[in-house]
Amino acid sequence: MRFLIVGPGAMGCLFSARLKMAGFDVTLLDYKRERAEELNRQGIIVEGISGKYNAMVPVIAGEITDRFDAILLCVKSYKTGEAGTALKKMLSSETIILTLQNGIGNIEILKDLFGEDMVLGGVTAEGATMLGSGRIRHAGQGTTVIGPEGRAQGLPERIASALNRAGFQSETTDNIERLLWGKLVINAGINALTAVARLKNGRLPVLTGTSLIMEELVREAEAVAAAKKILLPYEDPLARVTEVCRDTSGNISSMLQDILNKKPTEIDFINGAIVTEGEMMGIPTPANRMLANIVKAIEESYQEML
Repeated sequence: MRFLIVGPGAMGCLFSARLKMAGFDVTLLDYKRERAEELNRQGIIVEGISGKYNAMVPVIAGEITDRFDAILLCVKSYKTGEAGTALKKMLSSETIILTLQNGIGNIEILKDLFGEDMVLGGVTAEGATMLGSGRIRHAGQGTTVIGPEGRAQGLPERIASALNRAGFQSETTDNIERLLWGKLVINAGINALTAVARLKNGRLPVLTGTSLIMEELVREAEAVAAAKKILLPYEDPLARVTEVCRDTSGNISSMLQDILNKKPTEIDFINGAIVTEGEMMGIPTPANRMLANIVKAIEESYQEML
């Protein structure tokens, strides 16, 4: 299979490197020409739980002329529309696109651009941290699930098989929405709270103040999911979020990484999405609303921060 990975962030670099090491034809797409040239010189450097290695993945910037079997979209959620629009101008209408992004709303944006049959959703429990341009730490492993099954000549199953060969535990499902909401509830309980409190994941359930706020965030998200008749992939959402905090205790969440680097966050696609969906379903979400507004205030005042 030929893969195009869009976005040289932590997850894009991780999936590019592992697929390349497994012998697949992989190209990484960047929108910064200078960074693409740098990555072509140095390769993708990975350290962490999967070992230390350097994968020489070809990186391009600008127009795509080759054909690919699958595109893995790994850009930040607020870049989905922009990236999708650019890809649509350059790609065959038969190319399938898989989103491995945080939050909800990305699939809908892509379906509007490419059509329902050519878009797959994905949820990954892999964890990676950026150490520098093209340098990442593989911080955690977990299952990657994609779906719905049976699309585009069995491509979901072929992609999952390729990911398994690359060392990722991967499978397909016919109900990806349930898993997307399952991850959304977890991210809503963890990411923004770590970003505001400047804490690693493992501290949230330990400290009294953050544990109480985390409980409110999760309960609101759970109520919205229930109103939408979405059966979450775990029985006790708060217990699951607490378990994830402990399992990833040393992790610096992606949103905290964004705040520390004074970059835009995905707050609108995580806690902000809980607020939006809650409004549509008539479910109050004051904790998620307040936290989302605090994160936005931080983003707006990066240049003024002490």
